[in-house]
Amino acid sequence: MDAKPTFSRPVGSSELPRQIVGLKRQLIREASYAVAMIEQALDALLRLDRPQAKAVRKQDDVIDRHEIEIEQACLDLLLMQHPVASDFQNVFFVLRVNTQVERVGDHASSIAKCASRMAKAGLDPRWPTSLVEMAHRVPACCHRTLRAVLDEDVDAAREIIAEDEVIDQLEKTLFAETLEVMRTEPSGDLAGLYIFRVGRELERTADVMASICKDLIFRETGENLRHT
Repeated sequence: MDAKPTFSRPVGSSELPRQIVGLKRQLIREASYAVAMIEQALDALLRLDRPQAKAVRKQDDVIDRHEIEIEQACLDLLLMQHPVASDFQNVFFVLRVNTQVERVGDHASSIAKCASRMAKAGLDPRWPTSLVEMAHRVPACCHRTLRAVLDEDVDAAREIIAEDEVIDQLEKTLFAETLEVMRTEPSGDLAGLYIFRVGRELERTADVMASICKDLIFRETGENLRHT
């Protein structure tokens, strides 16, 4: 008869906290990579740098691999260690944020696609003020979110959630400014479509950051803000 499999780390092992710390570090590395993609995609957009935009799109495969690796590591830990209470909450938090970080990579890839297509079409529009401000605010919001997660800083998380409302307002302003581009710029209709698409991708990236912060607040305080 085959021997029954044994787990190398028993339930309640002192290794568990160290493993969870390792998961968090993996998550932050993945998130930092995704945020760098957003920054590179925006740089490619504002300079209409097609080669850089193409390079950003290729990086999305790296984020996808990281997501799968982190998800598998979390599932392995849950199956092997059966964590309870706060340890389980920590692993579940990593799983949720891991999925959200992958979306950031998708948004970066979409921005890069817009940049590449605008450059290929020879578009050179006047960038709306609201889009430029979003291009500064959203990456900064991403970096502050990563710091809040590292520091388990609930107050910072609440500030980031409030910042999301500012970005929502900027997107509404962008709509009006995009209409002006479409009316006044050469090839304005096509440029306007890409500009507004980029604005939507940035707004959704900010939504992801707010969602991560809500998860952090829930984990730390039990306050559920997910549907607010």
